[in-house]
Amino acid sequence: MLSILENFSPLVQTLIGTGFTWGMTALGAAMIFLGRNLNRKMLDWMLGFAGGVMIAASYWSLLAPALEMAEGQTLPAWLPAVVGFLGGGVFLRGLDKVMPHMHLREPGDSDAEGISTTWRRTTLLVLAIVLHNIPEGLAVGVAFGAAAAGLPSASVAGAVALTIGIGIQNFPEAMAVSLPLYSAGMSRGRSFWYGQLSGFVEPLAGVLGVTAVLLFRQILPYALSFATGAMIFVVIEDLIPEAHRHENVDLATMGAMIGFAVMMTLDVAFG
Repeated sequence: MLSILENFSPLVQTLIGTGFTWGMTALGAAMIFLGRNLNRKMLDWMLGFAGGVMIAASYWSLLAPALEMAEGQTLPAWLPAVVGFLGGGVFLRGLDKVMPHMHLREPGDSDAEGISTTWRRTTLLVLAIVLHNIPEGLAVGVAFGAAAAGLPSASVAGAVALTIGIGIQNFPEAMAVSLPLYSAGMSRGRSFWYGQLSGFVEPLAGVLGVTAVLLFRQILPYALSFATGAMIFVVIEDLIPEAHRHENVDLATMGAMIGFAVMMTLDVAFG
């Protein structure tokens, strides 16, 4: 399978990878057809797991290659990593402040953010997850672009490991969208539709990421670090707080530890 994937261009690799992550989003949303009630402990564990996956992927698949590529250049090796990392966080914070979105934790419990709008609540909820999926799509595209650039610490196998990790963490995120919508009275079909729709941005962001690094190879250390900062922002700003909202702190923490270990194993074994 991996040898077949290596025969494709980085753009096609990115589309395949982000198609997989979108598919995992749809699979998570499809859990709405299996039941109405949300197992809060399981979801909090899975959200913690997703956070651990993203933290591990951020270092081994993105930040470490960025630091390696920056070595030997005119600027200190740490500077592109710091600039890109902080830039990714600032970018997500800016979108968070401007883009209308809503976090629906429980039926009737919502907190709208961004600029004021008359958009429907379901649209705002989907946009909240879209914000999460932008850095994930970018990360996949940049990882495949880094592999194509011939960076020693970056490989197609490593990009695939990152893609699998992001796909795994998309599953509980999609559940966290579709199940509350259904509990609030929306039909199963519409709840599924809105849940999977939140993943549509990943292929778009992936294409943007791989195109940028292929056209402007010199920005690769910054791009890798940028994706890292954006992903860490999502973990700290939303995944971890959401996993801790219902007093399942220990469960969510163990989920994060296991998620980190799983992603670290994937990256080290196949990267």
